[in-house]
Amino acid sequence: MPTLLDFLLVLFFVTIGIQIVYQLIFIIGLSRKDNTTEPQLLPISVIVCAHDEEQNLKVLIPALLEQDHSLFEVIIVNDRSNDATFDMLLAEAARDHRLRMVHVNRTPPHVDPKKYALTLGIKAARYEWLLLTDADCVPTSKSWISTMSAAFNDQTNFVLGYSPYQKLPGMLNKLIRFEALLTAIQYLSFALLKMPYMGVGRNLAYRRSKFLEGKGFNNILKITGGDDDLYVNQNATSKDTAVCLAAGAQMTSVPKLTWGEYNRQKLRHLSVGKRYKAKHKIILGTFHVTWILSWIVGILLLALQHRWEWVAGLLVLRLIGWMFTYSQACQRLSGKFEMWLVPLLDFIYAFYYLVAGLRALATKRIQWKN
Repeated sequence: MPTLLDFLLVLFFVTIGIQIVYQLIFIIGLSRKDNTTEPQLLPISVIVCAHDEEQNLKVLIPALLEQDHSLFEVIIVNDRSNDATFDMLLAEAARDHRLRMVHVNRTPPHVDPKKYALTLGIKAARYEWLLLTDADCVPTSKSWISTMSAAFNDQTNFVLGYSPYQKLPGMLNKLIRFEALLTAIQYLSFALLKMPYMGVGRNLAYRRSKFLEGKGFNNILKITGGDDDLYVNQNATSKDTAVCLAAGAQMTSVPKLTWGEYNRQKLRHLSVGKRYKAKHKIILGTFHVTWILSWIVGILLLALQHRWEWVAGLLVLRLIGWMFTYSQACQRLSGKFEMWLVPLLDFIYAFYYLVAGLRALATKRIQWKN
């Protein structure tokens, strides 16, 4: 008669098997050709929402105005800033006609501030194609706009880009970059396999007409977060979504510097995931549950010394698979990561995700910024 240990062993085999299947899916997806062709001579509106981002904007604005694209505008939405953002933008806009400011004095009650600010920026845009990023980002090249535009065509409504985090000292930074690359592996590979389910607002493009005709964020206006991933999840399809992975089309972002800031950001992201389409929740849920279970059940079986040779061997095989997947992703995305750290970060992130996920399920009030 099967014992509890036999059941746990079977469960362990199943979770490892599912994890390896996901690794193969990611590798196959990332091997697909993206939608980058030749840069399009299309006018583009770059939109950035900023709340107390004066210092970051002093870096971002010059980098945007130095872009080599032939026709574009930069719209900075000053969202109730308490610093000198307004005066700085006023002076910068007077120097360059391509820079425009949209000022937000107040946000209507029960409306997410970020989505309200972004909506005002989109309505103020002159051009059809919108290219979004955040105030704490910097383009990796002067051809960011033109390279992203190389994925635009008549059938496309969305273009998903990649946005890595800056490399800084410390374990927190390594975990943040590990998670960012993992997230990119998932949403970019699935999009390349014709199943887009999210994008990141640090590097995302879509049509103004698509946004306005679909009433923008109307269905998610009260939800904190989701102006990027949830909007893509609800509106993007396999036929109208393109991917741009070129090195020159990336946006580098400043990572959180404290665990508290990172926890709040993670909580916001996970709380939005609850509203994804059912099929996407099943796919992503299965991935994360089997990830966590492979460690929990594996450690338990090792502690009980039940078929420990098989258990240890499969855990090592799974980790080798992830190291190879991360290596392939770095090659495709023209990035670097400390591969020797992947096993340790894989272990830490599994349990961090478990705790953060349970918090996200229990938390009802999430904030973007005050």
